[in-house]
Amino acid sequence: MDYAAFLTAAERRALPPTVLVHGPDVQLLDDALGLLSRALFSEPSAAAFDREVFDGREVSVETVTNAALTLPVLAPARLVVVRHAHALPARDADTLRRWVTAPNPTGCLLLLADETLTPHRDRKAPHWLLDVVPAAGVVALFARRGRPLEEWLRQRAQADGLVVSEEAARLLVQHVGEDSATLLGEVRKAALAGGPENRAVGVKEVSAVVGEHRLSGLFDLTRAVERHELGLALRTLDRLLATEDPLPVLVALTRDVRMRWTVREWRERGRPAAEIARLVGRPPAVVDALLTSVAGESSGGLTRKLERCWLAERRLKSGGEPGAELAVLVAELCRGGDR
Repeated sequence: MDYAAFLTAAERRALPPTVLVHGPDVQLLDDALGLLSRALFSEPSAAAFDREVFDGREVSVETVTNAALTLPVLAPARLVVVRHAHALPARDADTLRRWVTAPNPTGCLLLLADETLTPHRDRKAPHWLLDVVPAAGVVALFARRGRPLEEWLRQRAQADGLVVSEEAARLLVQHVGEDSATLLGEVRKAALAGGPENRAVGVKEVSAVVGEHRLSGLFDLTRAVERHELGLALRTLDRLLATEDPLPVLVALTRDVRMRWTVREWRERGRPAAEIARLVGRPPAVVDALLTSVAGESSGGLTRKLERCWLAERRLKSGGEPGAELAVLVAELCRGGDR
């Protein structure tokens, strides 16, 4: 089941008894819980009696399924939620399997895992939950990037009564990062920057939140890297790290490499620059400049640079020294060709 189908089924109260939603998008996980709660509890006070939320890091599956077997008091169904469901112990797989085989017909068990449970570069095998929960009840959240993320941000903000311009959404994604919860929070702050009654978010409001100096610094850094100007890039990096958190800086570098890799891949597949500009949601002049900047690099070389960005992210999150890690990364990204 994809996320859109899950939302439709939740609104119709037509979900299977056990639903597993997994992926790193915390905002979508929260939205999933909020939508299902509103669908089941038309009277908010009923949630106090018929909704129970557990933390998978602190609870056993037996406790969860016992709660799910309890009959509802005021609502048409009882909702039991487990956040961080990926932390549930594998030794309890049989207990969960018994619930899946014979669930409470008036109960819904919603498992929310804030990481991807299918195999990927950090996970060698599927999580045990995927072997227990029926495929019809599994919802995988896929990371949005670029234009799709910008469109989602505008749609999600509209649900909060905010109107975000295309350029404002693009600016936020470029300079805040790709975490949807953080982006939505920045949209709300940007709206307030326009006044307590303001509901429109444009470039002016975003600049007030992000800051003109920061926008200029990140742009100068990525431009220096694209031009292979190592000295200028390192000086710009030092200036940024004096006031900025290192992760947004890394996000900007990674996004720039990914964009250059994308436009080169599509150009090698024979797509004209105008079509590439439409696909990536960037002006044709910007795409022309990107194609010029990657002319001396192969897709393999850009792939290795993108992998180096991911390695830097893991090292930073594992306690690596930010200045040193980012300086080494910038030096490697400034290299031309396939070196």
